[in-house]
Amino acid sequence: MKAVIMAGGFGTRLRPLTCNIPKPMVPMMNKPMMQHLFELLRSHHIQDVVATLYFRPEIITRYFDDGSGFRMRIRYVRSDADYGTAGGVRNAAALLSERFIIISGDVLTDIDLTKAIRFHEERKAQATIVLSHSKDPLQYGIVITRDDGSISRFLEKPLWGEVFSDTVNTGIYILEPEVLQLVPDREEFDFSKDLFPLMIERGMALYGYIADGYWRDIGNLNEYQEAHFDCLEGRVKIDWRSQDAGSVSVGKDTVLKTEKKNLRGTILIGNNCIVEEDVKIYNSVIGDGSVIGRGSVVRNSVVWNDVSVGMLAEISSSVVGTQCSIGERSTIGENVFIGDTCIIGREARLAPNIKLWPGKVVEDGAVLTRSLVWEDKWLSELFTDSRVTGLSNVEMNPEFGARLGAAFGSFVGEGKTVVTCRDPDNVSRMMNRAIMCGLMSAGVNVADLRATPIPILRHELSSGEQAGGIHVRKSPFDRRMTDIIFFDSDGKDLPTGKRKLVERLFFGEDFLRAEHSKVGSISFPERTAESYRQRFLSHIDIDAINKDKFKVVLDYSNGISSTIFPTILGRLKCQVVALNAHLDPEGLTRDQSDFANALAQLSHIVTSLMYDVGFLIDAGGEKIFVVDENGKFIDPDRLLTIVTKLYLDTYPQVKKIAVPIDATMEVEMVAKGFGVEIERTKNSHLAMMEAADSGIEFVGGTRGGFIFRAFLFATDGMFCIAKILELMARTKQRMGEVERKLPRLQAIRKTIQCSWDAKGRVMRYLLIDSDSKNRLLVDGIKIFYDSPDVYTSILLIPDKERPLFHIIAEARQAQRAEELASEYEQKIVGWRESPKGAT
Repeated sequence: MKAVIMAGGFGTRLRPLTCNIPKPMVPMMNKPMMQHLFELLRSHHIQDVVATLYFRPEIITRYFDDGSGFRMRIRYVRSDADYGTAGGVRNAAALLSERFIIISGDVLTDIDLTKAIRFHEERKAQATIVLSHSKDPLQYGIVITRDDGSISRFLEKPLWGEVFSDTVNTGIYILEPEVLQLVPDREEFDFSKDLFPLMIERGMALYGYIADGYWRDIGNLNEYQEAHFDCLEGRVKIDWRSQDAGSVSVGKDTVLKTEKKNLRGTILIGNNCIVEEDVKIYNSVIGDGSVIGRGSVVRNSVVWNDVSVGMLAEISSSVVGTQCSIGERSTIGENVFIGDTCIIGREARLAPNIKLWPGKVVEDGAVLTRSLVWEDKWLSELFTDSRVTGLSNVEMNPEFGARLGAAFGSFVGEGKTVVTCRDPDNVSRMMNRAIMCGLMSAGVNVADLRATPIPILRHELSSGEQAGGIHVRKSPFDRRMTDIIFFDSDGKDLPTGKRKLVERLFFGEDFLRAEHSKVGSISFPERTAESYRQRFLSHIDIDAINKDKFKVVLDYSNGISSTIFPTILGRLKCQVVALNAHLDPEGLTRDQSDFANALAQLSHIVTSLMYDVGFLIDAGGEKIFVVDENGKFIDPDRLLTIVTKLYLDTYPQVKKIAVPIDATMEVEMVAKGFGVEIERTKNSHLAMMEAADSGIEFVGGTRGGFIFRAFLFATDGMFCIAKILELMARTKQRMGEVERKLPRLQAIRKTIQCSWDAKGRVMRYLLIDSDSKNRLLVDGIKIFYDSPDVYTSILLIPDKERPLFHIIAEARQAQRAEELASEYEQKIVGWRESPKGAT
């Protein structure tokens, strides 16, 4: 007699455990579930098997091959589409010319198949359904039989009001080959929903055999856990114990360093495992090749193959997938399901009842309170500065946007108004609307500016009448990513304290849900752009610019500025060649090659037409890049020096300006000639805005952004272009001309790999090392040297988003800058590698 194993299921309800493998290959007591079925069949002298495959068939065929290694003969039939349970078996009809038994590939059972087959033969049945009694019949097909075993009624997955019996369909069927003639070829057709009701309707010999023995459909994650406990407690007769094993079964070449008293209850430990000292294991299954670190506790859990558990970690009533790494001192709460190749950082805590899809990273010390589905990683912090960034339509999905909007809405409070806007990208549009839904659910009104640059959003918020703002954009650096940027009620970047409050609401899912009558509304403000233009022009010396009649090449980067800035430039009497002046979501992100090509084109046009200057404005409208009248690209650091000189030439009464900590010391050289004080800020836009808020009129950035406080408290690329034209007009100088006259320092930049764990240690040793030096502790550590020149310096700063350390050394001579950078590179590497430091 042949058997058919239906092994084509996706195992959707077993995700994340079945993301990478088909459901029949999910391990049960360290063997694939399908292997237990082969052993059951073989015990009843059935060794000829046809396996119907659909999802990830190669994993099954690679493991079982032709079956000879399992004392079986296995042939495979692959479907090119999902034809349902009966339709999948119909594909194998050519191999089924005699009576056969069908078993679903995702059940755990020790039912006596020989008795079931005998029943079928005695009744001369055309089809026999093997039945079992269930405490929870809702998820199965209900079957009612007559006294002779014939089936009178069949109901697939009923409601409670339809449950007339606790006798359920086990998914084990015995069929005569002619029954398959009722199943249409290559069409979706199901045994329970289609074939068996059809047989009843036609009066065919359909019987039900109520079997004794254990049967469980591994239909969901809790069933999977409970099935393991049933095996450990001996409720099901399957082969899982090693020879002569007692309550603790240990595989071949496994090393047990812990004392036997620490192994309590019934335990299965696979082959080639290492269980270190003081490990405590209770009623659990440990897969092959796993390592359980010293002092760890594994309680009522299932750990798959090749898992590494760090010292003093604790896992309770959970399932850990293949090749996962569980960091030391981490805690995995109850009912947690971790997919393959996840990394749980040191001292991380996973709250109960969550799931991690394969390949997820939970960083050191993070507290995870919700499931991670198809997301790239989990950080202990949601924000980077005032920005949340994630993979477009993966991490940045509508559900995430609605939750984030609800968290921000709960923070600002019911009845308040939040201003939103976006760039023209479709993912940005989707996320903006999802965020709006979340805001409205918290009772917050939304004023949507739709496709609008960030500076105009800030301008709209500057009145202080709204509670905050949100801008969604395609990342300017990576076309796969989407940014969500948050603004405070005054239009400045959302400060750290408020970001923490939003994070707390987001992670805790403690969202305010407004009453139905108080759900927020949406409005679309008018005249926002016109108001911006009026204020813009009122803060520019239009007459000075008009007199010079500048000839300008301007690359809009396919951003929204192209819809607003041309009318402003028209008032300035500029002759403009515009590039990329149409909205194009595909052009919003430029990689290094695209950026270099854009600058090359800008330079070529400036020199070919003998124009005065070329500008490239970023897609968000905040930053600019400049090509001088000679077609030479001006590095952003050098641009800061030039603009500072032009500004101080124009406004000699200024006493103080501000620049970030990483700005070139050339700024000090320029400022000294005017007797101007330099204030160094942290390396962030928010810090620059705070400096402007303190009364400083000019704040120069190192990334092409400048703040002119009289107009706006933040960077605005469009205004920067107009202001630079004004400064050039009033000083009668061009950018290249100024650049040639300015002093120059040589800068050496280095980037060093440095893990998150080591960053604090490196900073500590840097602080000790620089204690006697002239230094500034604003953001990282900046050290100033008097010899051989007062403008020699080095900045040492850890990266905010990556496991890196940055070194920026400056001096008049490149050799001196290189010496400094190399000296501290060696020191950082030593401190990074040695917990005791280095000399």
